[in-house]
Amino acid sequence: MTTTGTVVAAAAAPTADFSNDTWWIWVIKSVGILVFLLLSVLVAIWAERKVLARMQTRPGPNVHGPFGLLQSLADAIKLLLKEDFSIKGADKVIYVLAPLIAVTSALLVMAVIPFGPEVSIFGVVTPLQLTDMPVAVLYILAVTALGVYGIVLGGWASNSTYPLLGSVRSSAQVISYELAMGLSLVSVFLVSGSLSTSQIVDAQTQLWWCIALAPAFLVYLVSMVGEVNRLPFDLPEAEGELVAGHMVEYTSMKFAWFFLAEYINMFNVSAVATTLFLGGWHAPWPLTLIGDGVLNTGWWPLLWFVGKVWLGMFFMFWLRATLLRFRYDQFMNLGWKILIPAALVWLVLVSIVQGVRQFAEVDLRTMLLWIAGIFAVLMVVMLVWPEKKDGREDTAEPGGRADVPATPRHRTDVLPADETFDPFAGGYPVPPLPGQKLPPSPRERRRRETSAAVTKAGTTTTTEKEGDDA
Repeated sequence: MTTTGTVVAAAAAPTADFSNDTWWIWVIKSVGILVFLLLSVLVAIWAERKVLARMQTRPGPNVHGPFGLLQSLADAIKLLLKEDFSIKGADKVIYVLAPLIAVTSALLVMAVIPFGPEVSIFGVVTPLQLTDMPVAVLYILAVTALGVYGIVLGGWASNSTYPLLGSVRSSAQVISYELAMGLSLVSVFLVSGSLSTSQIVDAQTQLWWCIALAPAFLVYLVSMVGEVNRLPFDLPEAEGELVAGHMVEYTSMKFAWFFLAEYINMFNVSAVATTLFLGGWHAPWPLTLIGDGVLNTGWWPLLWFVGKVWLGMFFMFWLRATLLRFRYDQFMNLGWKILIPAALVWLVLVSIVQGVRQFAEVDLRTMLLWIAGIFAVLMVVMLVWPEKKDGREDTAEPGGRADVPATPRHRTDVLPADETFDPFAGGYPVPPLPGQKLPPSPRERRRRETSAAVTKAGTTTTTEKEGDDA
């Protein structure tokens, strides 16, 4: 079947058939998803520590249980037994409700994710999916957006400065990166002809959209890291600036709910990437040739789906071990000046391709691959292109030649002796270099003035006393 035929068939095909499901099948699926997420979070905490330790050349967890496997369980028990307290000035109801909103919205996403094809569960033939709907992807976007309310309300209800700053950052972050994420997914809808997750997976039988829609996939990869507040985009809980951001005033199980929601959301965005771009539960290309596709039937697809999800998890672990936290202005520039324009341009190109296909017999795979290659090159050029330097930051060397590059004016060798170092001279605060001195703070200035006044008064008193003695 050609790719065009696959897309048309996917658009016309119904959603997954749940007509045989009964209430106890729904319960089994729901409990299975819940157990899968909770156990996966425990394993992910251990795996992340092990991966970071291996990349940073240190042991990692190796005390509790074999290979440190019980470390995550020990952490969970520790959080459960820690003292729980409430803030006196907090809004009590919202303060307690916020972590519950965060974790509940995180648990709802997996309901529409297909884990595999139809299987037999206790004699009932049913899809490995809790439910599906014609607008399943919109449901995912709505639920993930609702989860941000947990962070925003938690920071606001704490009635404290650092949590409030973290919640404000979170709201700005989700607005910026959910726009880019949504735009990157629209091209998938256009090519698949549906917003149903099961139909999108069926449309990738011949070609995964991560290949045909590579630019959209790259935009989604960056956006998903920003959505789950992971390094290098963990601005809402930046411990170097905000201690722990929106979670500063939480402890015990209320803190654990936030912690649990973060890791479940990591699995959620990885599962969405798997479903929409990585072929869902379909086996990778070489394995599809074995036994005329037998590895895409039965319970085998569950293994491929879980493996792809953990591939996304490893990608986020790798980023944490490799990259430093972005500055807030860099973070916003990436979202608004690169990701959103790139996603918009790519969406227009895909729309043009879909329009051309309505009037001309053109192979969709060839067109998308060529456009994706050109667009990927343009994105790389945008990322590595040097920014234009602000002329205010550079000054010429006194008496220097024209071929000598300008020197930043916070260099000590070009500062006049009577000039005070200004950390905000370039528009962003920078620490002083060796040999430079910051101007005294207002408190230090008052202390010096008070000390000088006391010294002057003491000197005057001593002089008067010497005059009287004479």
